[in-house]
Amino acid sequence: MELLKQRIQKDGSVADGNIIKVDSFLNHQIDVSLLNEIGKEFKRRFASEKIDKILTIEASGIAIAVIAAQYFQVPVVFAKKSESKNLDVETYESNVYSYTKGKIYTIRVSKKYLKEGENILIIDDFLANGKAAQGLLDILKKAKCNPVGIGIVIEKGFQNGGKEIRNQNIKLESLAIIEEMNNGKIIFQ
Repeated sequence: MELLKQRIQKDGSVADGNIIKVDSFLNHQIDVSLLNEIGKEFKRRFASEKIDKILTIEASGIAIAVIAAQYFQVPVVFAKKSESKNLDVETYESNVYSYTKGKIYTIRVSKKYLKEGENILIIDDFLANGKAAQGLLDILKKAKCNPVGIGIVIEKGFQNGGKEIRNQNIKLESLAIIEEMNNGKIIFQ
């Protein structure tokens, strides 16, 4: 997606530890016009799939999934990273390691929001080592749902997450794939 790549080049930066900072438009401050174009592009790329719901993980994936959902006309379910008094007791759970936070989260989705046999599209902002995506796939497996694909805004192609998902024969559509980051410069595939 050329518009996204241009925005990453213009407003993104590389921080220590191969962290890509796109917080000025994607995951802290949000450019809604750009997100609308991202949502349309996910709809285009997954147009041939029957999708019942979109699944994401809090927090950065929520805005992207909600914008995309308007084009699919389906609900969004998001996995919560923390326990809460208002979360149902019966949940599907999986453990996910967050590289940027340096810790393991237990992610949870209420069993009442994922029904056996539903076709689910996973959408998230980043894919690097693939731990969040694998955690969401684990929840879908426990719920006996069908993962129809994964839509990622930015994939770090030089890390193993994308390869591992593609090796599972899951349709993976990344809108911008970064081949390498060298001296603060971002190079796309």
